[in-house]
Amino acid sequence: MYEFTIIVPVYNEEENLKRVEEELQEYLKIASKKTSILFVNDGSKDNSQNLIEEICARNDDFFYICFKENRGLSTAIKAGFDTIESPLVGYIDSDLQTDPKDFNLLLEHIGEYDLVTGVRADRKDKFVKNMSSKIANGIRRSFTRDGMDDTGCPLKVIKTPFAKKIPMFNGLHRFLPAMVLLQHGRVLQIPVKHFPRRAGTAKFGLWNRLGGPLMDCFAYLWMKKKYINYEIKCKG
Repeated sequence: MYEFTIIVPVYNEEENLKRVEEELQEYLKIASKKTSILFVNDGSKDNSQNLIEEICARNDDFFYICFKENRGLSTAIKAGFDTIESPLVGYIDSDLQTDPKDFNLLLEHIGEYDLVTGVRADRKDKFVKNMSSKIANGIRRSFTRDGMDDTGCPLKVIKTPFAKKIPMFNGLHRFLPAMVLLQHGRVLQIPVKHFPRRAGTAKFGLWNRLGGPLMDCFAYLWMKKKYINYEIKCKG
């Protein structure tokens, strides 16, 4: 029924969810493909789950899964990949610092590419956050050589067969383009709009952007060395 599913990871975002509903409702009116929304509640401890259930009850194209406990962003994205059945999948953060309407920009190119990611061309974050992200992206790029300037941008579209073959582990959401390249896929980055956070609390601090990603780079190198990739030529 759906050509495209947008995964929305949620962790303690009750202050943002009404706006998430409104923005995604507006996007569905102009979406270039038949689209559904999948909330993945990552064990929120606030009122997020009740709000998600209310949103899904009044919107036919909205669905949800809910974790028993908080497991982190990479796990939430992986669970979304495992759950969806549409041929294309994307995700956007529930803080809405990116614009859902920009999905149409990414979808324009997904035919010839296997992953299209946004690049926050004019970031509206504070200086420390911007600089730590630039340093982390530089470190990651030197390890992966994926050519991506902003893998932390929470706006991506991936062909579902590639998404389902990504062996996710904590922190690997920053390496999605690199993992698609390991499958001999093609990746592209497109500039997208970026906005300041209007409500709620950021879930990543300085350590999450610098120390953690550096350790994840070594995990990626191990994954790259051990990664299994194959295509079936025929079967009888």
